[in-house]
Amino acid sequence: MFDIYYLVLVVPTILLSLYAQVLVKSTFAKYSRIKSSRNISGREVAALLMRVNHIQQVAIRRVGGSLTDHYDPGAKVLRLSDPVYGETSIAAIGVAAHETGHAIQHAVAYGPLSLRSALVPAANIGSAVGPWLAMGGFFLSLPLLINLGIILFGGSVLFYLITLPVEFNASSRAVAILRSSHVLSEPELEGVKKVLTAAALTYVASALTALMSFLRLILIARDRER
Repeated sequence: MFDIYYLVLVVPTILLSLYAQVLVKSTFAKYSRIKSSRNISGREVAALLMRVNHIQQVAIRRVGGSLTDHYDPGAKVLRLSDPVYGETSIAAIGVAAHETGHAIQHAVAYGPLSLRSALVPAANIGSAVGPWLAMGGFFLSLPLLINLGIILFGGSVLFYLITLPVEFNASSRAVAILRSSHVLSEPELEGVKKVLTAAALTYVASALTALMSFLRLILIARDRER
């Protein structure tokens, strides 16, 4: 039953994740070659969007690597990767605006972001320990251990699900502010949307993988009770 459920439920989501990774890299590479008409860099866009939203206490720093961009709410630091920080491409502007969207969410106390932050400890423990506890319970025939593992892993699944509205909202904020601030033309905004849509697929794939893995554990536990 392990192999059947894994093959039917989990493998398709893993394949989707691989496809999403290829798509986001190829889309980012494509629009990294297209410079913005205003010749504005990722760092400058982030600074502009924060000024428009009256955010003054968030630092903008460069971070190594590619597609390693993220907002750190604890340190109040927006970290932009090398292909984004100083670059003026459509891709760089899109990614910088998206990550700035998270800083804006933090500033306005956006509910799902606050919930996701609160779930980080449970998600880390659940993803690292939950499946192993459940599997150990299966082999040792200990229902209590199985249920504990499934519950812990459920915290991780909830984190992935909450991540979806957080990411979608950050992207929608990014596009709306870029449009209202006249940073990009409408054709350029279409390029940004494609970059952000490709990135969103990676989050969808991760959430589906977690959800299907969770369902697999539940189905295995149900079968053992029969």
